[in-house]
Amino acid sequence: MRRTVFNEDHEAFRETIRAFIAAEVSPVYDEWFAAGQVPRDFYYKLAELGIFGIEVPEEFGGAGEESFKFEAIVYEETARAAVSFGGSGVHVLLCLPYLKAYATQEQKKRWLPDFVSGKTMYAIAMTEPGTGSDLAGMKTTAKLSEDGTHYVLNGSKTFITGGVHADRVIVCARTDAPKPDDRRHGISLLVVDTKAEGYSVGRKLDKLGLRTSDTAELSFVDVKVPVEDLLGEENKGFSYLGQNLPQERLGIAVGAYAQAAAAVRFAQQYTQDRTVFGKTVASFQNTKFELAACKAEVDAAEAVVDRAIEAHDAGELTAADAASVKLFCTEVAHRVIDKCLQLHGGYGYMNEYPIARLYADNRVNRIYGGTSEVMKSIIAKSMGL
Repeated sequence: MRRTVFNEDHEAFRETIRAFIAAEVSPVYDEWFAAGQVPRDFYYKLAELGIFGIEVPEEFGGAGEESFKFEAIVYEETARAAVSFGGSGVHVLLCLPYLKAYATQEQKKRWLPDFVSGKTMYAIAMTEPGTGSDLAGMKTTAKLSEDGTHYVLNGSKTFITGGVHADRVIVCARTDAPKPDDRRHGISLLVVDTKAEGYSVGRKLDKLGLRTSDTAELSFVDVKVPVEDLLGEENKGFSYLGQNLPQERLGIAVGAYAQAAAAVRFAQQYTQDRTVFGKTVASFQNTKFELAACKAEVDAAEAVVDRAIEAHDAGELTAADAASVKLFCTEVAHRVIDKCLQLHGGYGYMNEYPIARLYADNRVNRIYGGTSEVMKSIIAKSMGL
């Protein structure tokens, strides 16, 4: 079926991204995979391509685009090639919305031009060891100094994507104690300079998938953060986090759908080329039926994703809508990629084949951004259950 969500400008951008991946990413991706991260200077190439500035206002060096569709295309094209742009997705998908929504004009002038150029890469630090999805249970503190000029940050974070290369990190910390009737009270967002004394990057975590996306542990020991780097208002950080979740979950859904679509394409190519018992694997009825079923699921996921993208651009994507699209697309991708790997046989288990990377990369989609179980709870609540 013909997609109507993208116009000619979007498709021209798609061709640019596809050509860039073919020239700059695919030839060296095995090296990045082995290293466990992309080179820092790769982000300058993405910046030159304009990816970081698409949704940044023109006055700060960006293109001023409000649509999510260009970002969706990046997710689709990286999945199509079974590659990753490292931690840049966090830089744009997660961090930029907070800077646009809550930074003061002075902060935007300080931060956004370097955001666009790739000179300053951003990450966001929410999760702590032992807390997982319970953000209200965080222990990291940021106490205001007696003279009111800075916060003193202490604590630790884990699973921080982009944490190794980050130049600034949006850190969620307690500036006040929780209230007896409101555990979420007291959380604030601080935009922390990673060069500050007392800030340190711990282990680069060894993950099952997303191997080229640097994920780290962070620790803070008496880190001084100027009050000018408080993002938004004190003690309102938890509500800020919730407001960006629909876009984050939409991004995960788009990526999952695109991974499933790529898996079908890889499996079709492989089974048409691979010969067993004197016949191509694709000629067997089981192969045909499995691929047909997978394509039908991918078609359904595409329709759901496209409708969600349009709703997001119109400002109509609710938290429950986003939970629904994430749940559906990530579960579809799980089923489809597993079947497509099976059709590769033993070769599907080898990392040299893109289907193996897709299989590993896809698994976290049902965990981060809110687990599938959390998505079901959100949906059920919206149904009055």
